[in-house]
Amino acid sequence: MSHRASSSPDKIIVDRSRASKNQAVARTIRNTRERLQTNGNATSSFDRDMLLLHLSSIQNSAAVLPLVVLMIGIFANYYFSNTDLFSWMLVSLLVHSANVVLILRARNSDLTVENALKWRRRLLAGQVLTGIAWGWLAFMDCAACGTTGFFYFKGAVLIVALSATSMSQFLLRGATLYTFLPVVVALATLSVMELNPLDLALTAVFAISMAFFSFITDRLYNTNIKLLSFQSEKDDLIAELEVAKSMSDEARRRAEEANLAKSRFLASMSHELRTPLNAILGFSEVMATEVLGPLNNPTYKEYVGDIHTSGQHLLNLINEILDLSRIEAGRYQLNEEAVQLIDITEDCIGMVQLRARSKNIQIIDQFEPDMPSVWADEKAIRQVILNLLSNAVKFTPSGGEITVKAGWTASGGQYVSIKDNGPGIPEEEIPVVLSAFGQGSIAIKSAEQGTGLGLPIVQALLHKHDGQFYLKSRLREGTECIAILPAKRVQQSLPAVEEAHAVDRRRKSFA
Repeated sequence: MSHRASSSPDKIIVDRSRASKNQAVARTIRNTRERLQTNGNATSSFDRDMLLLHLSSIQNSAAVLPLVVLMIGIFANYYFSNTDLFSWMLVSLLVHSANVVLILRARNSDLTVENALKWRRRLLAGQVLTGIAWGWLAFMDCAACGTTGFFYFKGAVLIVALSATSMSQFLLRGATLYTFLPVVVALATLSVMELNPLDLALTAVFAISMAFFSFITDRLYNTNIKLLSFQSEKDDLIAELEVAKSMSDEARRRAEEANLAKSRFLASMSHELRTPLNAILGFSEVMATEVLGPLNNPTYKEYVGDIHTSGQHLLNLINEILDLSRIEAGRYQLNEEAVQLIDITEDCIGMVQLRARSKNIQIIDQFEPDMPSVWADEKAIRQVILNLLSNAVKFTPSGGEITVKAGWTASGGQYVSIKDNGPGIPEEEIPVVLSAFGQGSIAIKSAEQGTGLGLPIVQALLHKHDGQFYLKSRLREGTECIAILPAKRVQQSLPAVEEAHAVDRRRKSFA
């Protein structure tokens, strides 16, 4: 067998050639799962994502720190003329510029999970330089100012810088600690050197504030990690749903194509299957009636009868399969005209009457009078009623009774009801009976087994007419089948033209 035959598309439910269209989705799933399954540690899994968010945030707010430094220098020089902060301002701006350059290099580089830790360390080193600049400010003193104004100014600036840096740098884990640890060291050194209670108090307050802000930023960092984790899980689910939907759509498309191909094949085999069967039936009937001469052996005559019966059964089976296939393939066309539902029902009763009498079955009809015609396909409606009557006669025991009713529905449509007092159908088997080739346990045990296509054909033909079909059955009580045509197919009778003109003349005379 060739390779092409082994990979026939008819045996492939999902088209694997479409996998290339889902590569991006599959890649998203793989990356997300790797991040979520890395030793259960979400922090290391999302270092790169958090670092990218930090770089974006700092780059957007890069102009804030130079403005703050300039404002501090201008304010100090205005109120504390003996204090020269020009050198500190220059160093702070140079350190900030170096950090900005480092951030730009990090953003322009190919930031991956593997080198994220290296870039994080470089950024923390830049924050240490910023902390040294703030520590220089903390170490400054202004004895010539003569008051504690500069002390309070320095303390306020450091607290504001601590809070602002903590809120802006929380996406870089440890940024608060690395930035302001040099400030604590500078304040502690100044306190030891000066032995000033105010310096000791400022050192304690600032150290406690740094610990508090470090705790807050750590909580914010973990919260963002959880948000990224939830986002990744959502992306994972969406990606898997997209893949499943794509595979489901492809499988459904191939199933529909296979079903359509099957229906078209069966519908196109009508002539090829019926032609030899008609010859078999014809020749077997000629032999059974001994038109060309007697059959000397009675066994042959019995065999000919079996051939004719089997051929007729096979022809009926083929006709039902072809009818259902044409309906499924959309090739069954209705030839609609005005027909009398009661007349068709009476004709169908006449067709099964002989068989019913052979089983001593009584057929009782109850028709409502003066029912107007309906707009329908006579052949299809006849097939519906004949199938239901044949089933009723088939499964009704000898001496039974079949009741056939025809009348109006509550919505103005017309119905035909066929009820027998046969063995009935168990409630759990009704969906099976209504499916194609489905047969209940009673039918399987019966000597007169059918094909299981009668009721599906009835449902399909009624659906073509926008009608409905109901099957009601109770075990050991009987079965009732109801075929309903909607009100829009009922033709309302109109008065004659002469009568209408006479009514108009009488109305004018009274006027």
